[in-house]
Amino acid sequence: MAFGIDRSQLNYWKQQVSDGQIAFLTHYWIDDRFPIMRTVTKVGCADIEKLQNWCREHQLNPRYIHFRDRYPHFDLFGVEQLRILKQEGLQDHIDRFGLD
Repeated sequence: MAFGIDRSQLNYWKQQVSDGQIAFLTHYWIDDRFPIMRTVTKVGCADIEKLQNWCREHQLNPRYIHFRDRYPHFDLFGVEQLRILKQEGLQDHIDRFGLD
């Protein structure tokens, strides 16, 4: 379940993903499988090869890409989420969700 984003942010992410761009969406998150995690960053791109290459460039296993609807994405949380948000220069995501 996602919290902390509005419809316009979600639609912007979906549009970027559909356009074949690497797009980032961070939000609060509740999932019983990961009880200590409170946020997730979805890194999406409709160009699967581009998303797979992005994963490899960041030492992530592309096997964990979620092929959902028209918005394939890789979920980042925990240490990897913070590391990659910093690498990508997305300090606004870090600040907004208190990740540092």
